Amino acid sequence: MKDRSGVGVEAPCYTLINFPSDVEQPSELMLRSELEKGDLKAKTEALKKVIFMILNGERLPSLLMTVIRFCLPLQDHMVKKLLLIYWEIVPKTSPDGKLLHEMILVCDAYRKDLQHPNEFIRGSTLRFLCKLREPELLEPLMPAIRMCLEHRHAYVRRNAVLAIFTIYKNFEMLIPDAPEVVSNFLEVEQDMACRRNAFLMLLQVDQKRALEYLTACLEQIGTFGDILQLVIVELIYKVCHHNPSERTRFIRCIYNLLNSNSSAVRYESAGTLVTLSTAPSAIKAAATCYIELIVKESDNNVKLIVLERLAQLKETSTNEKVMEDLVMDILRILSAPDLEVRKKTLNLVLELLTSRTVSETVMFLRKEVARTHNSVEHDDTGKYRQLLVRTLHQCCVKFPDVAPSIIPVLAEFLSDSNELAASDVLLFMREAAQKFPHLTPTITEKLLEIFPQVQSAKVMRFTVWILGEFVNTKEDIESVIGQIRTCLGELPLYESEMKKAAGLETDEEKENRESSESKPAGSGEKSSSRLVTSDGTYASQSAFSMTQTKKTVNIPSLRKYLIDGDFFIGASLASCLAKMVRRLCLQRRTTTEDRHKFVAETVFIMTSILRYGVSTLPAKKITADDTDRILLCIRVLVEDNERLNKAFVEDCGKALAYMLHEQAEFEAIHKKKKKDVIVQPDEPILFNQLVSKNDIVNGEDVFETSLSQAVGFNPKKSDGGDFSSSKLSKVTQLTGFSDPVYAEAYINVNQFDIVLDVLLVNQTDDTLQNCTLELATLGDLKLVERPTPIVLGPQDFTNIRASIKVASTENGVIFGNIVYDVGGAASDRNVVVMSDIHIDIMDYILPASCTDAEFRAMWAEFEWENKVGVNTSITDLHQYLQHLLKSTNMQCLTPEKALLGDCGFMAATLYAKSIFGEDALANLSIEKPIDNPNSAVTGHIRIRAKSQGGYVCT
Repeated sequence: MKDRSGVGVEAPCYTLINFPSDVEQPSELMLRSELEKGDLKAKTEALKKVIFMILNGERLPSLLMTVIRFCLPLQDHMVKKLLLIYWEIVPKTSPDGKLLHEMILVCDAYRKDLQHPNEFIRGSTLRFLCKLREPELLEPLMPAIRMCLEHRHAYVRRNAVLAIFTIYKNFEMLIPDAPEVVSNFLEVEQDMACRRNAFLMLLQVDQKRALEYLTACLEQIGTFGDILQLVIVELIYKVCHHNPSERTRFIRCIYNLLNSNSSAVRYESAGTLVTLSTAPSAIKAAATCYIELIVKESDNNVKLIVLERLAQLKETSTNEKVMEDLVMDILRILSAPDLEVRKKTLNLVLELLTSRTVSETVMFLRKEVARTHNSVEHDDTGKYRQLLVRTLHQCCVKFPDVAPSIIPVLAEFLSDSNELAASDVLLFMREAAQKFPHLTPTITEKLLEIFPQVQSAKVMRFTVWILGEFVNTKEDIESVIGQIRTCLGELPLYESEMKKAAGLETDEEKENRESSESKPAGSGEKSSSRLVTSDGTYASQSAFSMTQTKKTVNIPSLRKYLIDGDFFIGASLASCLAKMVRRLCLQRRTTTEDRHKFVAETVFIMTSILRYGVSTLPAKKITADDTDRILLCIRVLVEDNERLNKAFVEDCGKALAYMLHEQAEFEAIHKKKKKDVIVQPDEPILFNQLVSKNDIVNGEDVFETSLSQAVGFNPKKSDGGDFSSSKLSKVTQLTGFSDPVYAEAYINVNQFDIVLDVLLVNQTDDTLQNCTLELATLGDLKLVERPTPIVLGPQDFTNIRASIKVASTENGVIFGNIVYDVGGAASDRNVVVMSDIHIDIMDYILPASCTDAEFRAMWAEFEWENKVGVNTSITDLHQYLQHLLKSTNMQCLTPEKALLGDCGFMAATLYAKSIFGEDALANLSIEKPIDNPNSAVTGHIRIRAKSQGGYVCT
């Protein structure tokens, strides 16, 4: 267990033993025999079995005196520990509620143990007394408990303070001067754990004395232990909130604790400082403390938690201005190896970026990009490089002035084998060239420079498209065509490849040979294959060495793709050439000779690709689609068709601008931002406590609205405030109204666990003893701890909490019973069977968004797929889409404008992500006859995920 400060407190005594689940329950007679006649080992085992049986609901009243006679006098430490557990759980009262006479003997044993010379026995007994709820047993022990405060061992003193604390809290009349006693103890105590317990008691029962002690030692707080410092932080937090005038008195103390050696103390101090002061210096000190914690802590969960707190500091406008100056400090967090930490850090930096800090930020990110090139490649390196590219992309979009310094760095990614980073670089360059025309020459220059080194066909197609769209001048077009000719090799393709297949020398090889033979002898390249050593003799050679020294044939990149049968890049190349040349031909300053020259050269390239594609030489023949595309491009160049010219020269650019505009709108809609609440200066203030039942404000009944919101029902929602939005919808009835014990549970789904808040109501006139909630689970659910037995009085009720750990996103079932005794006899045990609780996986799936490229990559990668037919009475396509989004907690990635219109077909992509990081993809394809408006929607939904898990469409 932990208190607010995070320091562990003593656990119950019965957690010292792990009880086996397969222990046979012997009879009372057998246990009595082992306790009376057995040796020490037999008595220990018998006592364990007795404890196990009592914890499972057995009473065993006849064994009480046997334990007192034969186990209580023993001095063995194991027996002593078992006895403390036994005295804690054994019933100490008779059925009429009076204390058993045998407990007088037990009380005497307590007193002897409190005076025992062994410090462990004393401390364990004091811990046990914290659990005791019988004042008749505690009253004779008070002098011995007071004496333990002066014991030489800190373990005894520490537990003595806890015992006094719990006794004073439960039975104040037994020790009315406890605050004074503990205050005097605190002044002379040196052990930090003892001081912490004493200070914690004063904090709870007498804050005035705690403040007096804190004021007296304000200058020494830095030398205290972390457990005491955490309690001091808690006291300052409470006092300053109840009495704001005390802030100036203790704010310096919180500042000093920000430099504590303990990470927990620094974390709590930073959180307390933010709540106590809104001054820029306080916000900066807290943020700096959070950053240091993230950088120095090794646990990724701690990093993520503190990073969330750091992100919360920028919610207000004043804090955001302070945080903007800490951007470079926040970037230090990128040294963490976890990808999620880096992602959240970069998102936070982007939100805080300003024109003052963008230059330094870009310089740092450029160095980080260079560092990824030199690091060892692993799974997260490529993803991290992609994150850096996207961050630099967004920096350029927000601050175009830094784009010239970023483009050369990002252009190096185009020759990288990792398509993720290269694709993002091209997306950035495409958007930059469209939005910032003054950067177009720089972008095209870098693309031409890196063009021959591109290693991916997809990146090559993307590069060719950008060049074809944004290259305008004659000189640039000549450079692009020259690079394309270089990357294609000797043309025409068909004839040159036929010569190679026949073993003949091609024109290109002939030119290379002639140029090498014409070089002088001292040019550095040897025309002869003979090797000469340093002393002038010929080196020995063999056929093997000569074969290995042969120059390997280096096939240009574009030619290699075409040889492998990838003619899609040939179609892209044809479109690029057609757009460039047609744009040049439409310019008035272009001469007829230049037009004919460029048209002839580009048509020659296209026909070479087309002829080679229909031949038998490539690995795969050209497809009909690519053939039609290349023929269309030839037609555009040969004919002067106004419609084709407009489509190639103008419409492509307009479509790109429209797509980028729609993409920006889509991101702005789905970006989660805090909405500003605008309040007019003359707007009246409404106090709900003063509203009567008859008041109507803005056409609504304020009283009914407030009452509905109090039970979790929000009628102001756009969906009408149905019952599913109410917290009451999470309440599950477990037993019937006519059962002796009525039970219902509120299911609270947290991130990685489920908390069941179970209400138990005793509907009888009897006292229900050992009332136990027995739970079991199916699926990837695990019960964290078993609820402890309780006693329910007549017509009484209580709440029991049970925590259940969730391992993965799967449907689960929780079931169990309620077991109780009536009259204290084991023969009167009763069982009430509860209804099953079904855990819906929709509570773990949240709407999310991703790029189209990421969606396509995941769709191709994921193996598990489920195809579900649409069976509904809904007659409108858009209405069914909204119904599906609401039912599955998914987000539609298809832009809303793309779904407009009244056609009889709709296709949309959906995406969601679970809290465990699992992705869920869906594709909706539905239709309905246009001529029959009353017909229902038909179609199917395809769901894909990495594994089957719990993704079931209902």
